[in-house]
Amino acid sequence: MAESKDIQTVSNPSIKTPLNLDLEDFDFAELDNLDDEIDEETRKKMELMYETSMKNFREGEIVRGSVVEITIDSVIVDIGFKSEGAIELAEFPNKGRDLQVGEEVDVYLEKTEDNDGQVVLSKDKANKIRVWEEMALYYDDEKVIQGTILSKIKGGLTVDIGLKAFLPGSQIDLRPIKNLDKLLGQKFDFRIIKMNRKRGNIVVSRRILLEEERKINKENTLLQLEEGKIVEGIVKNITDYGAFIDLGGMDGLLHITDMSWGRVNHPSELFSVGDIIQVMILKYDKENERVSLGLKQVSKDPWTVVEAKYPVTSRVNGKVVSVTDYGAFVELEEGVEGLVHISEMSWNKHLRHPSKIVAVGDEVEAVVLNIDWQKKRISLGMKQIELNPWENIEEKYPIGSVVEGKVRNLTEFGAFVELEEGIDCLIHISDMSWTQKIRHPSDILKKRDNVQAIVLHVDTKNERLSLGLKQLEPDPWESIGDKYQVGTDVDSQIVKITNFGAFAEIAKGIEGLIHVSQLSSRRVTDPKKVVKVGQDVKAKIIKLDIPNRKIGLSMKAYSEGLDVEDVEAEIQDFPDEPVESEE
Repeated sequence: MAESKDIQTVSNPSIKTPLNLDLEDFDFAELDNLDDEIDEETRKKMELMYETSMKNFREGEIVRGSVVEITIDSVIVDIGFKSEGAIELAEFPNKGRDLQVGEEVDVYLEKTEDNDGQVVLSKDKANKIRVWEEMALYYDDEKVIQGTILSKIKGGLTVDIGLKAFLPGSQIDLRPIKNLDKLLGQKFDFRIIKMNRKRGNIVVSRRILLEEERKINKENTLLQLEEGKIVEGIVKNITDYGAFIDLGGMDGLLHITDMSWGRVNHPSELFSVGDIIQVMILKYDKENERVSLGLKQVSKDPWTVVEAKYPVTSRVNGKVVSVTDYGAFVELEEGVEGLVHISEMSWNKHLRHPSKIVAVGDEVEAVVLNIDWQKKRISLGMKQIELNPWENIEEKYPIGSVVEGKVRNLTEFGAFVELEEGIDCLIHISDMSWTQKIRHPSDILKKRDNVQAIVLHVDTKNERLSLGLKQLEPDPWESIGDKYQVGTDVDSQIVKITNFGAFAEIAKGIEGLIHVSQLSSRRVTDPKKVVKVGQDVKAKIIKLDIPNRKIGLSMKAYSEGLDVEDVEAEIQDFPDEPVESEE
């Protein structure tokens, strides 16, 4: 027994005697060479120990070995077995450039003996087993592991965590990410949520970590939320009506109306996702965990000093930011806009649309007409920059003066004539002709006609000016009494026929009525059978009413030589309007 003990515990392996052999360092391949140096009993003990050591080397396990040689293409590793194993350099990090002879390495024992009697080792397989063992520890302990996004695959992404793992699309972030390409090559923290070593599958999640972080942040944020407090947040999402701001674990809504004191057409004009901004907590609903935010409230409302800054009658400059049917909005400064109503844009009263004068982006000058800072309204005027053409209208167009203008519009009661921009005048239908009964101004005038007229009346206060067309010529009725008397015989021409008689012109613009009873000595039922339009006839004046501009004629009195008294009983009053006529 003492001998056996000595064989296993000899501490000086340099002495090559049976009793000096250290079995831990002994190369059993040399056993056959020691036949002459050891006795039979020692030999049996050594063979028994060799068989025991062989059983400790099991295929499919990781063993530790020592680098004994490095060749051009392989590394020779001694694992204390009867033979050494060769492993390709490519299986080692940096292709084995950092390896040193004598360095210990972990290798995988594939076979204890191949066809050539050599042990088969693998560094790759040892590494993978170690990684899987490490992954199992991360999985069991729910530890965080860092990985790099490698590529896109169906349903998600591939991640390198030491082994290739699958990151499902639903586990990438708290919200769906549209552009996955921007994540490629980036490093993130993950948690292993599923692994199957047999199939070689590992599934990781980033969302779980984000949710845990968000939960912690939310608890801290809720403790700090207070209405009126200014906090920092990150723009998380943008909609048509506002933006959602991440305050740290929870979102708040910044409505579009609370973004700026000025005009905001869309939140994207001010923000992009990821922007860091300072906002004020306007309202906090603890029960429903809802937060309303304001950005404009962080700065002072410019309308509080607008009356002092822009007094009434002062001149201001601004930029047109919006054009509507009724006017244009002009930005005087950020948050302060004024309205130039269409009626205040030009002295020209028939401006149809503001776009004829201004466009969005134009720089304009205006006069402050009125301010209501509580309702945040400023009325501006652009035409007030120029002189009002009505201020000296009486001097420019005195009553009785002859003027010239263009017919701009026709109505049933008259025609509007533009003398210059901003000065429109009315020629009433009653002032168009002394003698002609006009049914509509279009009987005399047409749009865009150039006409001359006389100024009849000027109303500066109400900006009205009346013109007369007929006043350019003397009133022919004023001399009728001097030229014609009752009983005078006249030459005339039939100009109009009605069912009650015919009208005959005795002078330019002067017409008289020949009643049906005065067309002939015979009874007449249809005047058209007696006279025709354009026919020259002789008649006698039997009635003259100058104030009402009416003349009565009689062909019968002329042809029969009758006195006026003889036919007065047959004459009826002149009708005001013809019932039927033939031109």
